[in-house]
Amino acid sequence: MTLNPQAVGQKIGPLIHTYTWKDVVLYALGVGAGTDELNFVYEKNLQVLPSFAISAVFDFFFQAGAKAQANLQGILHAEQELIFHQSLPREGTLVTQGEISNIHDLGRDTGALIEARGLTCNEQGQELFSNIMTIFARLDGGFGGSRPRKRRKEIPERQPDCRVPDQPSKDQALLYRLSGDTFELHVDPEFARRVGFEKPIMHGLCTFGYACRACVHNLIPGEPEKVRKMSSRFSRPLYPGIPIQTQIWVIQPGKAAWQVRNALTGEVVIDMGLFEYTA
Repeated sequence: MTLNPQAVGQKIGPLIHTYTWKDVVLYALGVGAGTDELNFVYEKNLQVLPSFAISAVFDFFFQAGAKAQANLQGILHAEQELIFHQSLPREGTLVTQGEISNIHDLGRDTGALIEARGLTCNEQGQELFSNIMTIFARLDGGFGGSRPRKRRKEIPERQPDCRVPDQPSKDQALLYRLSGDTFELHVDPEFARRVGFEKPIMHGLCTFGYACRACVHNLIPGEPEKVRKMSSRFSRPLYPGIPIQTQIWVIQPGKAAWQVRNALTGEVVIDMGLFEYTA
């Protein structure tokens, strides 16, 4: 089976996701929250970490890849954008619908990009968040499609306004996957080696959650409901147990740029991050 460029416009969903406060807490633990952030891990006065929204659309990612007929052994998350229309409740049922919005060709030796867009509502039909995700299909390039438009880099040419260190555990991916992303690449050593990695890698979206915690704590402490948008590009793999540093630049009131670096090598593992919020 080869990638199908004609899949653009194919519908995804409706996908139903029901969760309780325990799922909210499990997700927060999976992205590094602990006793110093009880508002995310204790049911008393519990707040929802905004990036928890991604747990509602894990199936959206795999359905987009499958509908485009990508080689699923070669897919990685390339970019993610969440646009919040209102804050997420601590429990409820979410309904997501969307479509494959674009497929780009990076060349036979590089791969392809599959973009999918979705909207998630509660059971009453109220819009909660929009989701734009891009899948990097490493094994599916060379079909003669258009190349993607280059994005403008938002990271300023100056030192960051804050640097936030964090230490994912060597077992972090095992905990994070319980929130719904059970792809073998993050747990199965044989599968990871077969697709070109030394061992299972961290979920890019797990590191994305670490960055969300860092941005909330440093820009809108105690007020996660003020987040309006969070987006990024995943640039390099990261192995569980490697320390990270989230770097944040305030661009203007209500808007910040961010990236995450491997703290041992200095390599950027998530780039082109934006975080918009009510100032």
